[in-house]
Amino acid sequence: MAKVLSKTEHDIGNLIVKRVLPNKEKKMVGPFIFFDHMGPGTFAPGQGINVRPHPHIGLSTLTYLFEGSILHRDSLGNHLEIKPGDVNWMTAGKGIVHSERETFEVRANPHKVDGLQCWVALPYHMAELEPSFDHVKKEKLPQLIHEGVMMRLVIGEAYGLSSPIKTYWPMFYIDVVGSKTSVIKRPSDDQETAIYPIYGRVKVGGQEYGPGDFVLLDDADQEIEIVECGRFIMLGGDAFDKAPHIFWNFVSFDRERIEQAKRDWKEGRFPKIPDDHKEEIPLK
Repeated sequence: MAKVLSKTEHDIGNLIVKRVLPNKEKKMVGPFIFFDHMGPGTFAPGQGINVRPHPHIGLSTLTYLFEGSILHRDSLGNHLEIKPGDVNWMTAGKGIVHSERETFEVRANPHKVDGLQCWVALPYHMAELEPSFDHVKKEKLPQLIHEGVMMRLVIGEAYGLSSPIKTYWPMFYIDVVGSKTSVIKRPSDDQETAIYPIYGRVKVGGQEYGPGDFVLLDDADQEIEIVECGRFIMLGGDAFDKAPHIFWNFVSFDRERIEQAKRDWKEGRFPKIPDDHKEEIPLK
């Protein structure tokens, strides 16, 4: 039987962040080890997203927006604006630094933001990859339209589609919009699967779920029925044999590697962001 994973909420100033993963009941879903829903939030001029430079190791980050925009900068020299439907995929590997802010034009006017941020753990043998970055516009992502359902495959593989984003583990992340009474089969019988309604209602195994419910499907749950027109995210993939450790922004199978990353950040050994290095988030 499907179950809803609990979430915690954090108010970071006109923006509520709802965190589901990691969770005491389920640390990971497939390779997804972190799941945050930012917003929806409304900002006055002079306020907004302002995440100072901070480091990552051992993971890939996925930022996917429904509304608003975020300005991404990183220590590889990337500097671009993320907009709704685009894929922002950053692989930290052995170490990267990035910031999340806003453009001058966005910050200077009233604006909104609503979106999801996920971390995808790198498998053990790939945890120390050279860092890399991919940004793909929504028009380049594969789509499927069938019997009242529209799907956009953001990352991974599902339903015979393959995303152009390079990933390092079997997984999927799909944006779904469907009309009432439409039925969707889960992407794979043997991969862990979760759904997260943004609006509307869905039914799994006879039980209804709505916006904000992070629903972990059971192996027996093979279909998702849309009972009220809406939109939901479907994500998952092959399960890890062992979950890596997580501390702050660091993910690793080796606790000593995390200790080393902590020392490297405190002592300034991570690379700098070329056009954003005047401040940073201190180690927690």
